[in-house]
Amino acid sequence: MHIAMVSEHASPLAALGGEDAGGQNLHVAELADELGRAGHTVDVYTRRDSPTHPEHIDCGHNVRVVHVTAGPADPVPKDDMLPFMPDFGRELARMWRRRQPDVVHAHFWMSGLAATAAAGPLGIPVIQTFHALGTVKRRHQGAMDTSPPSRINVERRLGRKVDRIIATCNDEVDELDDMGISRERVDVVPCGVDIERFRPDGPIEPRDGLARIVTVGRVVPRKGFADIIEATALVEDTELVVVGGSPDESGAELARLRGVAAEHGVRDRVRFAGMVPRTRMPGLLRSADAVVCAPWYEPFGIVPLEAMACGRPVIASEVGGMLDTVIGGVNGLHVRPRDPESIAAGIAMLLRDPALAQRFGEAGRERAC
Repeated sequence: MHIAMVSEHASPLAALGGEDAGGQNLHVAELADELGRAGHTVDVYTRRDSPTHPEHIDCGHNVRVVHVTAGPADPVPKDDMLPFMPDFGRELARMWRRRQPDVVHAHFWMSGLAATAAAGPLGIPVIQTFHALGTVKRRHQGAMDTSPPSRINVERRLGRKVDRIIATCNDEVDELDDMGISRERVDVVPCGVDIERFRPDGPIEPRDGLARIVTVGRVVPRKGFADIIEATALVEDTELVVVGGSPDESGAELARLRGVAAEHGVRDRVRFAGMVPRTRMPGLLRSADAVVCAPWYEPFGIVPLEAMACGRPVIASEVGGMLDTVIGGVNGLHVRPRDPESIAAGIAMLLRDPALAQRFGEAGRERAC
C-alpha cells in the first residue's frame, strides 16, 4: 500500500523533549518505520518550519518525510497553527492529485482537518488518531488551555466524518462516546514499544548511593514534575532525575521547577538532565529503582511502556492510557494525579520492598512484550 501519514506539528524528525515534541513525534516515526519495514510505502506530511528543509527526506525502509509549505517557514506553537490548515490542505490535495495514496492516517485534530479537506474530493479513505482530545485538555487545564476555541467542535465533526478512528486507550473511547461519536466507529490500538532497544539487560547509567527515581517528558505543567519533586522531598535518601527540556534552559516552567525543588529543600537531590538521546534512554531507565509518570492527564503515555520493557517498576497516575498499560498491584502502582503524598507513598512502598519492585518489573516486561 501507499500510505500517507499527516502530522502537521509533530515531525518524526524533531528532537524529543521540546515544548511541542513528544510522544506523538515518536509514535509517528516508529509506526511509519514499521509499516515501511513491512513493505508499504509511507509518506509522512508535516508543516515546514525552516526554509532550509528540503521538500522531502528519505528516512529508509520505504519512508519519506514531506515538508508542506503552510504559513511561515519558522517554528510555530501548535496551538497557533490553525489559520495555516487551509493552505496545508490545499498543498496535500495538490500533491495527492499527482500521486494518490491508498489511505490517509491523520495524527492530531488539525491534521485531520487538513487531511479530510484534501482526501474527500479524491475519494481517499481517512483514518484519524487524535492523540489528545480538547475536552480532556479543557477539563484539566481550564484557563491555561491555549487550544483554539473551535477545537472541540472540530474534533466532534471529524469523529463523524472520517472513515475510522484509532484510539490509543479505552478511556478515549469513553470520551468520544460522550462527544456523541459512536463506539462502533472506533478501534483501540495501543501505542507500541521497541522491545529490542528497551529491554532489561544492557548498559546501565552510573549512579551514586541514593535510591533513584526517574521521570521523563516534556517540561510543561501538566506532566506533573512539580508533584514528583514534592514527593521526593517526602522520601529520604532518594534522588530524582528529570529528563526533558534542556539542562541550561531558561524557560519559565523549568525555572519554576527549580524553585519548587529549592522550596522543598531537595535542590541537591533533583537533577535536570535535559534531553537525553534515544540511545541513552534505556540505560537511564534501567538505572532507576522506580520510574514515575504522574501527569494530570495522559492520552496514552509511552514512557511507562518503555520503563516496563526495561523491567522497571512503574508508578503512574490513574488517568488515560496508563489505566490500560499499568495494572495496579501487578506491574506497577496507580496514584492519584496532582497528589505528591500519594506519589511519595508509592515510592516508599517500592523502596521498602525490593522483591515487590522486582515482581512488578518482571510483570511489566511481560506485558510490554
